[in-house]
Amino acid sequence: MGLFNWKKKDKEKTEERPLDSGLEKTKRSLFEKLTHAIAGKSVVDDEVLDSLEEVLIASDVGVETTQNIIERLEVRVARDKYLNTEEVNRFLCEEIIGLLDAAADGKSTAPFDFSKKPYVMMVVGVNGVGKTTTIGKLAAQLKAQGKKVVLGAADTFRAAAVDQLVIWAERAGVDIVKQEMGSDPASVAYDSVKSAVAKDADVVIVDTAGRLHNKINLMNELTKIKNVMKKVVPDAPHEVLLVIDGSTGQNGFMQAKEFTRATDVSALAVTKLDGSAKGGVVIGISDQFKIPIKFIGVGEKIEDLKLFDKKEFVESLFE
Repeated sequence: MGLFNWKKKDKEKTEERPLDSGLEKTKRSLFEKLTHAIAGKSVVDDEVLDSLEEVLIASDVGVETTQNIIERLEVRVARDKYLNTEEVNRFLCEEIIGLLDAAADGKSTAPFDFSKKPYVMMVVGVNGVGKTTTIGKLAAQLKAQGKKVVLGAADTFRAAAVDQLVIWAERAGVDIVKQEMGSDPASVAYDSVKSAVAKDADVVIVDTAGRLHNKINLMNELTKIKNVMKKVVPDAPHEVLLVIDGSTGQNGFMQAKEFTRATDVSALAVTKLDGSAKGGVVIGISDQFKIPIKFIGVGEKIEDLKLFDKKEFVESLFE
């Protein structure tokens, strides 16, 4: 299934890669803006660079990241004198891939480390970003790969979150640990990891509440959850995955800012990229927060949660 088997399709059979349709709105918007910016130009001058800067900012790449890209462009244009649209597109691809490489520098980009058993993943993010759905899809894909998975319903403040995770657990055929509404989230997390150890599970994924109304409470709650898990598995959690709704554009930056302040986020999952033309936010968030993107959501199906391949992602946007 999608998580571990995401490969390019044979180009002789089809020109469309799995990512292309999911990023169609972003691709179309970005391509149209780039074409307009360079139309009628035979040389990349300051006017073209200014237009490209406007295009990237309008595509939700973010101001700081856009400035980084434009500065790199200026250096290469001065050196190599790129003259046409195709070369500019290739150049943008190379520079953006370079930024994403730098963001992941020294950090693991593997989805799971199965040498750690159980591999403990804590999932954070505000309500409504697709956090529970992302957990469910990960569980289903892992199960399809023959892995034993336990889910922990530690978002005990929303009945809908627990109910939704139960449905996903049943659909995926994996175990779930839950308690009554209003229970201590840390208690659920502790029981989840303990259950995973007892059942010799490969992976345990713990959902957490997505409230930002009181940052101090959020920080304390997430810290407490991490500490109780360490009582069962000393180096847990092995991953703190922040889920961000890609369709919210610049609001995604604010979410990343608050959660990186509240806890040690080690990886990103960006969802709902098929629903808007704001896919550029993926580039900006990873660059600004220096956190690798591991998963992206480009559709409703289980296999539409994909491993993030920076080269394929960027090429898909610009081709």
